[in-house]
Amino acid sequence: MTIVGISDGFRGVIEENVRILQPEDFSGILTRGGTILGTSREKPFKSEIGHSDDIVGEKVTAVKKTYHKLGLDCLVVLGGNGTNTTGYHFAQEGLNVIGLPKTIDNDIVGTDRTFGFHSALAIGTEAIDRLHSTAQSHNRVIVIELMGHKAGWLALYAGVAGGGDVILLPEIPYNIKAIGHHLEERAKSGKSFSIVVAAEGALSIKEADMDKRDRKKYRAENGPSVAYRIAREIHEETGMETRATVLGYVQRGGIPSASDRVFATSLGTAAADLLAKGEYGRMVALRGGRIDSVDLSVPAGHVRTIPADHYMIDTAIAVGTCMGMD
Repeated sequence: MTIVGISDGFRGVIEENVRILQPEDFSGILTRGGTILGTSREKPFKSEIGHSDDIVGEKVTAVKKTYHKLGLDCLVVLGGNGTNTTGYHFAQEGLNVIGLPKTIDNDIVGTDRTFGFHSALAIGTEAIDRLHSTAQSHNRVIVIELMGHKAGWLALYAGVAGGGDVILLPEIPYNIKAIGHHLEERAKSGKSFSIVVAAEGALSIKEADMDKRDRKKYRAENGPSVAYRIAREIHEETGMETRATVLGYVQRGGIPSASDRVFATSLGTAAADLLAKGEYGRMVALRGGRIDSVDLSVPAGHVRTIPADHYMIDTAIAVGTCMGMD
């Protein structure tokens, strides 16, 4: 096989920013995070503010033109929901496409896990571990915000692994009074500090009742991100000294974990096998403990959120964690 590396995601296909990759390009790649090709937020099928449908059509046409000009047998896309959804749309346009599930959010439908999640989980857990020291020293409540806009897998797993006292997820709108009561009970029992782990998409019951427009306005008026809103709400509810920490893009960098290296290698070899067999329109996936693949229509346009009956939620509650509910 000849491997054509496309720089900067779909923008690179539009602009024909490509190069043939040689074995030396992959030397040492197993221990590196990120991507040697670069990426972008380019979404050829999505209209942007101020852009006409003609622009979208031109981008789609440009991608198809580059694909055929280069004589590609298949376009291999690595990314999250948006990337694999775009890949599905191009498959519908007649291109051969294979997808790989790469996101720290772990929220792609059709696979039990995505690569990047385990590495980010380790970083999030370490950050929570470090916050325990300062929270205990200063008798404070500290709210740490992890990524997860629509799904709270990272916050849930890191919260349990790091011993978070409260875990707040997009899937479970929180009641600030329930959180306040839990923190006050901890204080009465002699526990002078608490750690609150919040996914960036966590929302209160009040916010859940708002429409999208009102929620956006409310958030703009009440702090730069969810950690600051929750910290303010906790202070107002309990009077406890509360601080906010946003881990941000630290979660996405660094050296990949051994588990992610093995997992990504397994998915990559499975993708190569699909290429060799000419089986296109698929996304490689982990399903029931086996490396498998699903039709690209499965992840397209969907988000894998945490089910209400997921065992990790039960686990968190069983060890005394408050999930923001009464």
